Amino acid sequence: MSATPQTQQDLDRIAGLSYLNPAAPEPWASFVEQIERVRPYLGSLERWIETLKHPKRTLIVDVPIERDDGTVAHYEGYRVQHNLSRGPGKGGVRFHPDVTLNEVMALAGWMTIKNAAVGLPFGGAKGGIRVDPSSVSKGELQRITRRYTSEIGIIIGPDKDIPAPDVGTNAMTMAVMMDTFSMNRGGTATGVVTGKPIALGGSLGRQEATGRGVFITAREAGRQMGVPIEGARVVVQGFGNVGGIGARLFHAAGARVIAVADHTATLVNEAGIDIPAAMAHAAENGGLKGFAGASPIDIEDFWRLECEFLVPAALEGQLTVERAAGVRARIVVEGANGPTTPAADDVLRERDTLVVPDVLANAGGVTVSYFEWVQDFSSFFWTEDEINERLERIMVGAFSAIWKLAQEKHVSLRTAAFIIACQRVLEARAERGLYP
Repeated sequence: MSATPQTQQDLDRIAGLSYLNPAAPEPWASFVEQIERVRPYLGSLERWIETLKHPKRTLIVDVPIERDDGTVAHYEGYRVQHNLSRGPGKGGVRFHPDVTLNEVMALAGWMTIKNAAVGLPFGGAKGGIRVDPSSVSKGELQRITRRYTSEIGIIIGPDKDIPAPDVGTNAMTMAVMMDTFSMNRGGTATGVVTGKPIALGGSLGRQEATGRGVFITAREAGRQMGVPIEGARVVVQGFGNVGGIGARLFHAAGARVIAVADHTATLVNEAGIDIPAAMAHAAENGGLKGFAGASPIDIEDFWRLECEFLVPAALEGQLTVERAAGVRARIVVEGANGPTTPAADDVLRERDTLVVPDVLANAGGVTVSYFEWVQDFSSFFWTEDEINERLERIMVGAFSAIWKLAQEKHVSLRTAAFIIACQRVLEARAERGLYP
């Protein structure tokens, strides 16, 4: 079932809200359409579905700093809390020159679904600043981070909304955010962010968690489809904290990673790429460009490579209808948030290509963020083996429940994940009622 707009009112609703541009509805429109697809499965909870199309709180902030040359620069920042019915907001902070409110809203919505789909006691949130981190100095980036944290400090906190790293941010970004929030509050608050350095209350296993979750769900999907990891051909778009680590885990498990791509290069080697060597090259040179262990390939040809597993782990909206029509993968595992458009989803389903959706596949990161948050509250920390065992248990359990529902309802894994998540969120909404 797909949402089909009939009136201008319908178009406006799908495009977003009055403060969004109807002429540029994505990616919020994709999120709304995904919500609409679960409407027939909600029963009495359907009366609350509009809740998921209206973010609870949207904050736009000005982030002014003094640059190193003495000039004053202004950056636009956002923090969106999509839904808090099941607990405090949880979601990353993205530093990227093309970040928009529309994008942050969609990412916050997907976080609501993701947290509920795997059973975490969080709502969905997301943040971002329109800045290219490579265009500013280290000192300027720290000042941007501190001012942004101060501006959104009125709505974040260990029991309100807990940011984490995303595109363009890392553990040090979280350290600066934690320090800024703590200084403003007058006491150390390690639980205000996750993805921190270990010395500041970070969790072992957090850096690898998202890529590990991608690998776990790929393995489980392969088992259901009769596609073993060992010997499988794997294609990975994105070679950072998700794609790179995911590729490394595939490689270690005996898979043959035949193509990788990042913002600097798109490379192929049908015999298999030496992933540890490629990761070392990318770390030293800032990207895959110049890596001698594979040959350049056109990005459109990249999507058409024959393989068992295709892992889009970059930005949203990469797998379009046109690209989906040429995909020759048995299983698509979404490492990125929103990489496949709803129309492309339909094309892949018609072609019998299984899609493991982002709200399940990349939930490893937020799951271990949850572990970090719990550890910070208790001041008791687990070993990395304990972290990975708990992550494995949650991811496998969530995959199993979503797979079972998909088979029962004859729907895609994405729709099954959304059904489970929406039922959990809307049941909480219904139980809490409306205030006042």
